[in-house]
Amino acid sequence: MTPSTTAGAAALIREALDAYADDPQAVQVLQGYAQRLAEPLRIAVAGMVKAGKSTLLNAIIGEEIAPTDTGECTRIVTWYRHGRTPRITLHPTDGAPRNLPLKRVDGRLVFVLDGVRAEEVDRLEVEWPSPALEAMTLIDTPGIASLSQDVSARSLRFLTPEDAPSEADAVVYLMRHLHESDVRFLESFRDTGAGRSGTVNAIAVLSRADEVGAGRIDSLLSAGTIAERYSRDPNLRKLALAVVPVAGLLAESARTLRQTDFEALRMLATLDRTARERMLLSADRFRRAVVPEGLTEDARASLLERYGLFGVRLAMVLVRNGYGEPTPLSHELARRSGLDPLLELLDRQFQARAGALKARTALAAVEDLLANRPRPGTEQVAASLERLQAGAHEFRELRLLAALRTTGVDLAPELAAEAERLIGGQGAAASQRLGVAPGSGPEVLAAQARQVLGRWRVIAESPLTARPAAEACRVVIRSCEGMLADCTGTASGTARQPQTA
Repeated sequence: MTPSTTAGAAALIREALDAYADDPQAVQVLQGYAQRLAEPLRIAVAGMVKAGKSTLLNAIIGEEIAPTDTGECTRIVTWYRHGRTPRITLHPTDGAPRNLPLKRVDGRLVFVLDGVRAEEVDRLEVEWPSPALEAMTLIDTPGIASLSQDVSARSLRFLTPEDAPSEADAVVYLMRHLHESDVRFLESFRDTGAGRSGTVNAIAVLSRADEVGAGRIDSLLSAGTIAERYSRDPNLRKLALAVVPVAGLLAESARTLRQTDFEALRMLATLDRTARERMLLSADRFRRAVVPEGLTEDARASLLERYGLFGVRLAMVLVRNGYGEPTPLSHELARRSGLDPLLELLDRQFQARAGALKARTALAAVEDLLANRPRPGTEQVAASLERLQAGAHEFRELRLLAALRTTGVDLAPELAAEAERLIGGQGAAASQRLGVAPGSGPEVLAAQARQVLGRWRVIAESPLTARPAAEACRVVIRSCEGMLADCTGTASGTARQPQTA
């Protein structure tokens, strides 16, 4: 389905380019959206000040390249793209772009602005050879609700512009607790051009999750309980696909674990339990401890800065339980930080429907152009836009998903939950939609799809099913038919041709 949806959006932009050929400004805008269709999905990382945005971004990329201090660069919108060689480009508000020097201090990339103030910079673009950036472009945004109104305004203008679709196709929103300001921002993002389609294209992250349990070894379990409660909040549920707890500091340090860190953690793990627990009662006590011999105060301070008390506690336990080499320890720390579930969620909710999200952004741009710059001869463009919006099944799924999470559909709760799963609310893969084990073969998937399809056809045809609910059923049925065709085609060695209707 995705290839034809993307192709339809590209054809619509070409049609609009012909209609606006003598309007240089419109042509530039349309060419930009045509390029977006061919680029990786754009995912913004947003949140309040000190929510841990840059730290989480570093964890996702697997490199310490995003500034996490309170310097000038944290006040600038920064794009992280895949590149074959590292490069930093400064785009000023006035003047030509220029490259910045690449500099590392203690393994971390340092941005040198050469005296340029943050308010004079439109954006920074960092190209980096990270595998994570091959499938997505990450955008680090300044903190919302900053003490500086200019800093907050810069983020809001970028993420929720008043007269154009957002520069981001989707957003990962970080929060330490659920506040009214968090809900207000997500509502604003939904009201942008991409959001007006009914697309739910945000994931919420309960960041700094280790702080929920005061750094105890079971902190992530406590954070998970809170995240689950937030995910059921009616105000947040309609705005975010899920709420995930992540200990961002531990995730970043686990992905960038150094040999010196490992050696220090292995030394600490040799202490008996009583000494370890006494030493880890507080950060100050840990920093001033005199055991084990050979571990300096500077080394302890570095561990606290990179891992926090929670990370140090967890790493010591893991080393004692058999994680005696840096690589296995790094992987297990990343898994226990909550990073792996977040990456899986990004993959199944955003990457799996990247084509639809990018196409919807392009359609919103054409829709805004027709509304704000009307001219004779664009009637055919408007007709093509309407056909694509109404005919592409992926858009129907996204609209129904939003309706199920917001206004609701006149279906029994268990049917509404099943409908949400079948149209991709828990992931776009067939196994996730059908509720079968990952890796199930095409025969198993096809059998389940036939069973589900028959049940939903009966519901749709029942005289007791109200008309709006029947329309929702038809979307679910179309999704089931598509999965069945894919599964039977795979089983027989033939591929189903993509369809838009």
